[in-house]
Amino acid sequence: MNFTEASLFWGFLLVYGVVMYVLSPKSKNANSFYKGADDHGNPVGQWSLTASIFISWIFAKSVTNAANLGAAYGVVGGLAYATYWLSIPVAGYVIYLIRTQTGAGSLQEFLTSRFGRLASLAFAAAILIRLYNEVWSNTAVVGGYFGLPGDWEYYAAAMLFTFFTLAYSLKGGLRSSIFTDVIQAVVFVFFVGAVLFLIVPANETSALLTTGEFRLNAGVDLLLVAGLQIFSYPFHDPVMTDRGFVNKEKTMLKSFVVAGLLGFVAVFVFSLVGVHAQLNGIAAGGNAPAAVGQSMGLAALFFMSVIMMTSAGSTLDSTFTSLAKSLAVDLPKLARRASEKLPSMRVGAVIMVVFSILGNLPMFAGTDILKATTISGTMVMGLAPVFLFYGFTRWSPWSFHLSFWTGLALGVLLAVGLIPSSWAIGDGAYAMLLGVNAYGFLICTAGFFLPLVLRRLAGRTLAAGEA
Repeated sequence: MNFTEASLFWGFLLVYGVVMYVLSPKSKNANSFYKGADDHGNPVGQWSLTASIFISWIFAKSVTNAANLGAAYGVVGGLAYATYWLSIPVAGYVIYLIRTQTGAGSLQEFLTSRFGRLASLAFAAAILIRLYNEVWSNTAVVGGYFGLPGDWEYYAAAMLFTFFTLAYSLKGGLRSSIFTDVIQAVVFVFFVGAVLFLIVPANETSALLTTGEFRLNAGVDLLLVAGLQIFSYPFHDPVMTDRGFVNKEKTMLKSFVVAGLLGFVAVFVFSLVGVHAQLNGIAAGGNAPAAVGQSMGLAALFFMSVIMMTSAGSTLDSTFTSLAKSLAVDLPKLARRASEKLPSMRVGAVIMVVFSILGNLPMFAGTDILKATTISGTMVMGLAPVFLFYGFTRWSPWSFHLSFWTGLALGVLLAVGLIPSSWAIGDGAYAMLLGVNAYGFLICTAGFFLPLVLRRLAGRTLAAGEA
């Protein structure tokens, strides 16, 4: 980085951090800090909630992955990754049913009422691992625009970015997170438009939109994986699901549907950055946006860095607030019958500070962010039957555990390479992932229904014996 580049990039990072802190509102009570209400107790407005869901789920690592898949598979790769954003309407509709049919005020409360306290604890552990990974995986992407792993600039930028995000998150909690999400959504959309303004004229539009083949081994296998995982993946991400309980049911559902569709379009459009790289012979090198930005000059690279900072910031502040709520509000309710009174804001603030430090340790150790979505989505495949078929039971702890732990076991076996090759569907890069998710969904569903079937058969046997 020369002096001009350093001044531009570091200058924007400093301005971004100061502006976000100055503009973010300060929470004056726990209801505002943990639930996003204003000082008078009014819930989040529909369009603010929509913008917040939209941008907080567009992670820095996700848009990078979308572009990388566009470079590898053309528009098929972009469509495959964008399909994950259909998780948002799926989650919104399921949460709508849970709220209207059971009256639960959170997913943990719902799980406790249907499947027991141990089920909620297992679920809480899964989401805490997810949130922990969100810290380093987003700060590492931002650091990558300032230097390479191992360079002091890489770590300094990531930690400064963490500090700024933590500062305004401490100031207002969820209220501050949602408020800044609106600003970040506007900035994100503007700079994505600026990037497209540079990319589209450099290619034939027909070529941009037709590159790639709809074959199983050319990205369609990942598209099918995404189609399966949208029924499980969203439920272990409190960054999104926490927002399903901050407004009225119908308002929430509308926000989730609109945000999901907008997210699908935004992620697919950004994947065209990778398609541009493929068409022009630009080596993606694991970071297509940065490679394309460097090939097109300083302005394009700067635009890319702004996109990454805004998407990473919106996710990171949401991660901090979700961690605070999970550990300060939800877990104490599981450990004991806590009162409905929310804990002080200081408790949540301490949690944020601790995880801002611990959450960045994997970045210093060196990690691969590319697998974060597919592997974690596989490990929680057992959540799909729990949330899709809960209406078939009033109380069945074994249904949860047979489904959830089976999915987790399959995900771990896949991660360590112990799944038999016969499980693969096709011969593409994601053949094994597709096989595990397809067969795993069926196995987890069977596990969910097994206790219900046995109970029904036992009831009939008992009835026959009495007769």
